[in-house]
Amino acid sequence: MPPSTPPESHWQFSIVPGLFQQSDPSTDASTFDYASSNFGLIPRAYPTDSDSHSDSGLPTSSTATTTTTATSSNWERFAHHIHSLNATSDPDTCYKVLFLGRHGEGYHNVAERKYGTKLWDAHYSLLPSDPTSNDIWHDAHLTALGKSQALTAHATWKAQLAHRIPTPESFYVSPLNRCLETASLTFSGLGVEGTRPFRPVVKELLRETIGLHTCDSRSSKSAIAAEYPAYIIEEGFAEEDELYSATLRESNSARDKRFRDLLQDVFEHDAKVFLSLTAHSGAITSLLNVLGHRRFDLETGGVIPVVVRGKRVEGPLGEMRVEGWFGVPSL
Repeated sequence: MPPSTPPESHWQFSIVPGLFQQSDPSTDASTFDYASSNFGLIPRAYPTDSDSHSDSGLPTSSTATTTTTATSSNWERFAHHIHSLNATSDPDTCYKVLFLGRHGEGYHNVAERKYGTKLWDAHYSLLPSDPTSNDIWHDAHLTALGKSQALTAHATWKAQLAHRIPTPESFYVSPLNRCLETASLTFSGLGVEGTRPFRPVVKELLRETIGLHTCDSRSSKSAIAAEYPAYIIEEGFAEEDELYSATLRESNSARDKRFRDLLQDVFEHDAKVFLSLTAHSGAITSLLNVLGHRRFDLETGGVIPVVVRGKRVEGPLGEMRVEGWFGVPSL
């Protein structure tokens, strides 16, 4: 008999609260500082604190401690708890920790403050550059402040390495230049696995809200490869930007659907536990929404870790109510 076709399935997502301050409704996103708060990790006891990896069958990798004792760091005990959740879950359930990083300040961010959001959305965002200066907005690059913010993220990771933070095992990055550079400044030179050299996967769907704004139009595949030759550009990545529209902009619900699709892809094809995704404000808003996390607006250069429970269930992915793309707003 020919092999039967495996049943169609998809992933359902939920967050695991109580591990990072950002999931707590009482944490004020407008004043929270991830860099001085250990990325938001809550110092707490775990039911697995007394476990030994050798006794529990848990992995002994670069992101897992071999024992959990009174001298284990908060990060070691957290990592052990996550590995324990995976080791004791059914085959259709997995837990991942997503470190979501927003790019540092770009020239388009400066322009929106300069002209105001209304004028920016209705006029200036459609231009390739600032008519009153030399600032380029098309596929906007980082400002000096933006580079400094990315280096703050680098310093924060480096400081937490001393406390044995579990480092990302997979790195993903938006194809827009401000994210490509932010990721490089953040992770290059950390000296951990995956950063010697730093080789993140460039994913098309990880980009910012698509359309109208020239800052959200990406460069060609060849240009990205020339500037970041060590980066891995995902299979099927088009040479030119085929998603961008100069006349229409993606709705929030359409963006949510795009990021639901991206998460399905990541959970289906990446078995790693600790993942880094360097993206954008709108992108992270959609990721948090799809995952069921409370809204948490990040400043440029900010980072938010999210613990995700993924459950594979039979049947096709459900339909989403998606609003159409829209044109240039009126003044």
